[in-house]
Amino acid sequence: MKNNSLKYWIFGFTGLLIALVTPAKAQLYASADFDSKYEMLMSNPGVQIEATEAINKLYNFKFAEADAEFRWLRYRYPSHPMPYFLMGLAEWWKIVPNTDDTRYDDRCIALMDTCILLAEKLYDTRENKIEPSFFLAAAYAFKGRIHSERKHWSRATFAGKNALKYLERCKGQSEISPELLFGDGLFNYFAEWIPDNYPLLKPVLWLFPKGNKQIGIQQLEKVGNNAFYTRTEARYFLLQIYGYENQYAKSYDLAKYSWETYPDNPYFERYYLRSAFVRGNSEEAEKIANSILSKIDAGKTGYEAVSGRNAAYVLAYYYNNHYHDLPKAKLYYQRTLDYAIQAKAFTSGYYLASLVGLGRIAEKEKDYEAAREYYKTAVDRGEKKSAQVKEAKEALTNLNKVRRDERRKRRD
Repeated sequence: MKNNSLKYWIFGFTGLLIALVTPAKAQLYASADFDSKYEMLMSNPGVQIEATEAINKLYNFKFAEADAEFRWLRYRYPSHPMPYFLMGLAEWWKIVPNTDDTRYDDRCIALMDTCILLAEKLYDTRENKIEPSFFLAAAYAFKGRIHSERKHWSRATFAGKNALKYLERCKGQSEISPELLFGDGLFNYFAEWIPDNYPLLKPVLWLFPKGNKQIGIQQLEKVGNNAFYTRTEARYFLLQIYGYENQYAKSYDLAKYSWETYPDNPYFERYYLRSAFVRGNSEEAEKIANSILSKIDAGKTGYEAVSGRNAAYVLAYYYNNHYHDLPKAKLYYQRTLDYAIQAKAFTSGYYLASLVGLGRIAEKEKDYEAAREYYKTAVDRGEKKSAQVKEAKEALTNLNKVRRDERRKRRD
C-alpha cells in the first residue's frame, strides 16, 4: 500500500471510530482545510469519511439511505461529477441482480450524462486532467455496459471508445490514486480474454493495445485491496474473472468476504452460494440457499427470481442426491422452474437440470409420461451442445427402452 493510501486509510478509520461516539451532526474535521489542500476530490480524506457510510449502504442495497447521503455530497459539491457518478452507480447496482431488468436504465444513463457534462467542464478548466478523465472514463464505461446489455451496439461502441480515450489519459497514474489502476486492470484482462472467447471480435480489437490477463488480475486485486471508490467494483469483476480462470478457492474466499461485508447484497450472496456449492461445502451452501429464499419471501430489495433459481436448485440437488427426500427434491426443482420462468431463463443450466431431475424422479415413481415430457422440454429448449440436453436425450432413449421392455413383459 502506498504511503498516501495508508495515511488516508488510517485517517478514515480514525474518523469512523470518532463518528461512533459523536452526535451525527457534529463537525469531525474542517472540511474547508481539506478542500483547499486536496485538488482531487476523490483523494480528499474528508470526503472519503463522508462517503464511507453512503457507499456501504449502496453496496448493502440500502438505496434510499445511500441516496440521502449522496444528495448531501451534491449539495456540498454541486459542480463536481462525483456525487452524480455515485448516484448513477446506485442505479446500476439496482440492475445487477438481474441485468434483464430495464427499469433503472434511463435514470442511470441520465445521471452518468450529468457526470460527463460536469467532468468535461472540469477537464476544460483544470490544468490537472487526471480526475476529470477518471470520471469521464468511468461514466462512459457504465453507459457502455448498459447499452451492451440491451444490445444497442452502436451506442455501446461510442461509449466504449470514449471510455478508452479517457482511460488512456489516466494510465500509469496509480501512484496518485489507486482508483486509477481500476481501468488498467479491466482493460488488461478483457483485452486478452475477449478475443480468446469471442474470436469473431478479433478483427474489431486489432486496433487496440494488447492486454495481459495476469497483469490485469494483479492490478484488480491491488485495487480491491487499496482503493476507496472502486474497491468493491474491482471485487465484483474479480468474482467473475476467478470463475473464468477456474480459481475456485479465490472465488470462494472473495465471495464469502464480500457477503460478510455486505450481507444484504444479493449478487455477493449468490456468488457465495455458487462457490460454496462448487467446492462441496454442502452445509454452508444449504444455509446460504435457505437465506436467499427467505429474503425473497420477505421481499428484500434485490432478491428476485435469478437468485431464487440458484438457491432453489442447490436445495433440490441436496434433497435429491444427499438426503434422498424425493418429495422435497420435487418441490425445490419445481421452484427452480418457477423462478426460471419468471426470469425468462429457459436455456439456463439450472432450468434444464431441474427438468432432467424431475424426469428422473418421475421415472422412479413410474410416471413415464411425465418423465418423457420433462426430458422432451429440456431437449426442445436447451442448446444442442449443452450437457443437460445430452443427458435428457440419453434419458429419453433409455426411457423408451424401459417402456418397450415393460410392454413386452405384459404381453408375455
